Amino acid sequence: MNLLHRVEHWGDTHHPAWTDALRIMLGFILVLKGISFISDTTYLSQLVGGLHFDLWSVMIVHYVAFAHLMGGFLIAVGCLTRLMVILQLPILVGAVFFVNISRGFSALNSELWLSLVVLMLLLLFLVIGSGRFSMDAYVKQNAR
Repeated sequence: MNLLHRVEHWGDTHHPAWTDALRIMLGFILVLKGISFISDTTYLSQLVGGLHFDLWSVMIVHYVAFAHLMGGFLIAVGCLTRLMVILQLPILVGAVFFVNISRGFSALNSELWLSLVVLMLLLLFLVIGSGRFSMDAYVKQNAR
């Protein structure tokens, strides 16, 4: 059994039920952030580095909004959780280390703290998976 299978097995066997509520809240936060990015694309464009209709910045803006909306929804329902977390990780690493840290490491920088908490939760769910109350568990249980 390789390392990936051992981590997945450990995550599936060591998953308390309260973490499912935490996963649902994390997905809800990501969906809300995706909605806020879609409703104010100029703000997201400024975060990316100014939208001069450069192809890369347009692609990044669309990736961030789509990944937060769809990834947040799928994380909340517990469907393909580890894959959706992997798709969210580059966004949050960029948000923490490139966007929000430039505004200063203070208690008033709430975006930095939210990004740090979401990044830590994503890393947690990358290891422990979706849990008992999820679409992944439902499909795994009824696939027999």
